[in-house]
Amino acid sequence: MNFMEKLPYFSSIFACLLFMPLVSMAHESQPIEVLEAMEKAITELSEKVTPTVVNITPIRDIQPGQGYQRRIPYTQGSGSGVILSKDGVIVTNNHVIGEDTTEAQVRLSDRTTLIAQVIGRDKETDIAVLRITTDHPLAAAKFGDSTKLKVGQWVLAVGNPMGLDRTVTLGVVSGIGRERLNLSRYENFIQTDAAINPGNSGGPLFNLRGEVVGINTAIIHMAQGIGFSIPAEMVSRVVQQLVSQGRVVRGWLGVGIQSLTKELAEQFGVKEGQGVLINEVYQNDPAHLAGIKPGDIILTVNGSPVDTPNQLSRLVAKVEPGEMAHIRVLRDGQELAFEVSMIEKHEQTVAISLPTQKTELKLGLDVQALTAALAQQFELVETAGVLVSKVERGGLAHSEGIQEGDLITEVNRQPVRSVAQFSETIGQVKPSQTILLRIIRKSKAFFIVLKTQ
Repeated sequence: MNFMEKLPYFSSIFACLLFMPLVSMAHESQPIEVLEAMEKAITELSEKVTPTVVNITPIRDIQPGQGYQRRIPYTQGSGSGVILSKDGVIVTNNHVIGEDTTEAQVRLSDRTTLIAQVIGRDKETDIAVLRITTDHPLAAAKFGDSTKLKVGQWVLAVGNPMGLDRTVTLGVVSGIGRERLNLSRYENFIQTDAAINPGNSGGPLFNLRGEVVGINTAIIHMAQGIGFSIPAEMVSRVVQQLVSQGRVVRGWLGVGIQSLTKELAEQFGVKEGQGVLINEVYQNDPAHLAGIKPGDIILTVNGSPVDTPNQLSRLVAKVEPGEMAHIRVLRDGQELAFEVSMIEKHEQTVAISLPTQKTELKLGLDVQALTAALAQQFELVETAGVLVSKVERGGLAHSEGIQEGDLITEVNRQPVRSVAQFSETIGQVKPSQTILLRIIRKSKAFFIVLKTQ
């Protein structure tokens, strides 16, 4: 039985070792042979992959010397990277090389030091690509299929933590699909307990076949065994575009989105977390042209279920500009399908998060008619609705994040165009019922739910 055939037995063997002394197994040759085979396989794997890992130190600037230009490495930003091609393409984290650097010092496994050129970076995923030039082919790693990773699989992290070159740590995949860490816009991290420390950033996470399944990018401070890697499926797409065209092109739907809280889900008649709520549709962008409206709930994109705003952003970003995206939405309890012709993403915030603190108080706000002067003062793009003129501190509206200068355009899915219409609609709400408001703040729209007494 070879090593790969024995892998299914290793986890149970480790569990046994935790509870019985090794000496009691000395007379049982098979478990020892399995452990030795495992040890040999890990050792061979380490020897195979470590030559592909490099140390990276960004070059802070170039200062004039005596008749020559002197490069100054910025050692505080030192990190790791992995070689992806024999001709010297290297991937690392964007935060490793810094925002304005164009060069970095790269040290190979044989201690050769070279100067790499930054050929592209993507701040949205924290990925950067460098290239070095040598007179011989380099050892290179290849990507594995991170979409098939499962919790409990073994992984190997290799990097240069605390300046200790090519440190190897073994662990398992502790979780997949981690998001809401506020590390990047398109979060879908692999969580691992393989030790990751400062200096590991940009280094690879390998599976047992020696394939790169992630790029190590972050740890949680004051915690042990909680590290995060960008999945190879995302990294490979970013690297391919950075190498071929120097930038990343993503699809753009043209909507503002937010999570479906329990209260919002009740208002729209869906389960909490089932889909993502559209709070704004930008004029003449793909969603608007296709007929998608504010208040629609996106359920799927190209057949993939949507549960969070971050997930929706990732799915939309994967669609190439010019391609059609098949999008299913829920509108007033009815599922609708749209074919949307995507355009290239432009810089615009597409998600808004609001405080979710709730309090059983009165509404706590005053409204007034919107004038041209007030619209200009509060930088409002839309002019149809009623303006929030006062918010009672500690009141219900205040606790839900409503601010002076917000424009209320809908109450319980009904448009409001005047103070009288607003008052009439609010007056129809019975005690203990909820109120669904659509708010415009400057150029951004969102829904919130107020609970009355």
